[in-house]
Amino acid sequence: MSGYVPVAIFAALIVGFGVVSLAIAWLLRPSRPDIVKLMNYECGAEPIGPAWVRFPVGFYLVALVFIVFDALAVFLVPWLLVLKPLGLPAFWGMAGFVGIIALGWLYAYREGVLEWK
Repeated sequence: MSGYVPVAIFAALIVGFGVVSLAIAWLLRPSRPDIVKLMNYECGAEPIGPAWVRFPVGFYLVALVFIVFDALAVFLVPWLLVLKPLGLPAFWGMAGFVGIIALGWLYAYREGVLEWK
């Protein structure tokens, strides 16, 4: 039980520092509401229409396919660097992994995710 006392003290100090920092910032901030400070600042144009619009799902699907191939690259390159000492079992393990990635690509291809509309 005594091993957790330093952790609890450290956690209390972290939370206390965060709360005290936010309280001091809130007390010392300037409070000058101004119409200029409340205006749009990103592009200077007044917004037209609602902010909540439907976003095409194709962007998300392409991002998911990118993540699949990014995972392939992250695991394949280090594996290639140490392939010889690992032997044939490592080769078949990576072949299975690449096969699973290929199934993901095949599924995305059949669903039409890779076709930009």
